[in-house]
Amino acid sequence: MEEGTVAAVGQITALVTSYGLSVIGALVLLIIGWIGAGWASRFVKRLLSRTDKVDVTLRQFFASLVRYFILAFTVLAVLSQFGVQTASLIAVFGAAGLAVALALQGTLGDVAAGVMLLLFRPFKVGDYVEVGGVAGTVKSITLFVTEFATPDNVQVLAPNAQIWGSAVKNYSHHATRRFDLAVGIAYEDSIDQVHEMIKGESRVLAEPAPEVLVSELGDSSVNLIARFWVNAGDYWSVRCDLTKAVKERFDGAGISIPYPQRVVHMVGATDSVAAAAE
Repeated sequence: MEEGTVAAVGQITALVTSYGLSVIGALVLLIIGWIGAGWASRFVKRLLSRTDKVDVTLRQFFASLVRYFILAFTVLAVLSQFGVQTASLIAVFGAAGLAVALALQGTLGDVAAGVMLLLFRPFKVGDYVEVGGVAGTVKSITLFVTEFATPDNVQVLAPNAQIWGSAVKNYSHHATRRFDLAVGIAYEDSIDQVHEMIKGESRVLAEPAPEVLVSELGDSSVNLIARFWVNAGDYWSVRCDLTKAVKERFDGAGISIPYPQRVVHMVGATDSVAAAAE
């Protein structure tokens, strides 16, 4: 009995010593991995914060990606301490990840497009843009969708993949915009009066200088194009106000805006009238 007891105690001691060291090593790896993942996440966030080209959402995304990447390797290292074949485990997770990626390829495409939008910034929050069949003010940009508000304040959520694959018209990108006002005057009216009316608008920028060009000698009118530059924020107000002002000032100055008309000559009408009079 004594020999059996001694043998049993020896086996238990060997198991405790062997697995105890493995447990201690696993705990040490977990602590180091947890601390290292947090440190690496904060480092990436601080590094990306040094530039204004990387959005806050993108900073958090990359920081979280680095953190979970390190934690995943830490878990694999811990499992290897207990003799688990991590190569087969990685293969299983890889196959599962591939299946999930195929099932969520549309969503993953939106995430990839969201990263590109936040990284390259073709537009920012507050810009008025036209993209992917949507026109409105950008309210928010996330990893999955971009939120717009239309001019009549309707919320539109557009998938990022649709936006990234389309041409973007950003009406707010430049500080100034050019407005082309097309108007027709009668042949006997003065073109110079139109130019003076444009220059009288205080919101029209002096540089580049406004100009009035003759675009066409039409059948019923001389067609003009008034080109002038305004601040981007004043574009719509100047467009509406100046269009109204041109009509009112034309009326006051006696300048007519002709409408299409035709002169019809009745061939043989004179002979018919003369014969009837006789």
